[in-house]
Amino acid sequence: MNRYNNAKNNDVVISSRIRLARNLTNYPFSQKLSQEEATKLIDEVIGTIPFLEDRLSRNINGYTLSSIKENEKNAMVERHVVSPQLIQKKQSAGLLLSDDEKISIMVNEEDHLRIQSITNGMNINEAFITANRVDDILSEKLSYAFHDKYGYLTSCPTNLGTGIRASYMLFLPALTLTNSITKIAEELSKYGITLRGTYGEGTKTIGYLYQISNQKTLGRTEEEIIAGLNEIVEQVVTQEREQRENYIKKNFHQVEDRIYRSYGVLRYARQLTSNDALTLLAQLKLGVDTNLIKLEKDCNIYELMVRTQPGNLQHYANEVFSSSQRDRYRAEYIRNLLPDLLK
Repeated sequence: MNRYNNAKNNDVVISSRIRLARNLTNYPFSQKLSQEEATKLIDEVIGTIPFLEDRLSRNINGYTLSSIKENEKNAMVERHVVSPQLIQKKQSAGLLLSDDEKISIMVNEEDHLRIQSITNGMNINEAFITANRVDDILSEKLSYAFHDKYGYLTSCPTNLGTGIRASYMLFLPALTLTNSITKIAEELSKYGITLRGTYGEGTKTIGYLYQISNQKTLGRTEEEIIAGLNEIVEQVVTQEREQRENYIKKNFHQVEDRIYRSYGVLRYARQLTSNDALTLLAQLKLGVDTNLIKLEKDCNIYELMVRTQPGNLQHYANEVFSSSQRDRYRAEYIRNLLPDLLK
């Protein structure tokens, strides 16, 4: 469990993501695709896999969405491999996915292609290099819809131009607990930056986790968009750390008690709902990140938060559980992985 460890600013920045929206010239936009055209589109994109594997030196798996079990789809959303919108599609859709899940290509989501690259911590430049590389390779095999004035043509006007969406997953407990998050979101919107819930647009925040990303792509280069977002995120990281220090200083005993209580419940509970687990693990992460509590060995708390969500819990157990079975297994799973406290 070390996918997110040892990354820059990982006390606040969980991961970095670049997503590129692309459409093909020989098909109508997704909203206008017939079922026959949607199937043909998926087959054409999956047909590029040998070419991608050769050029990227990676193993790439191709799927039609209908071939993936419902539980596994939900697990992929929880791991941010695919969007909630993709798995809700009634029309035929597909997915190309690297073995390490750092590269995914959603086929026939809102656009024909959503090319996505994820890295751990604050390392969006690496994600951009990878996504750009995949984009260049695909453009040799697929004909993109491009306009000299408007750039890449997309289903949503806000994605016109570069078609890039750069985003970070942030852990913001102090800004949430001090009720500063709403004001920050309002301020960010003035700069073309949006702060959203854990799984993107229209979703709630769970475990103090937020997505921050650019809103518009037209009229700016990819490098300008990324540089602008990085500047904003650096400021948010600074504010979160300052708020943590002030909040803990003012409420030390209450915060310390809450963190140790959270550890105690996680260590000894026999049943835990997913929301309870996320809340308690978020408190523990805050404690570990601020050295209010110390564990005997490294434990990737964010990854534990992901793995104990319903889809992933069943994915790793390779078993489908009822709700009560999940709650018992989740508690056992956490007990087995949670290190002892450092004495």
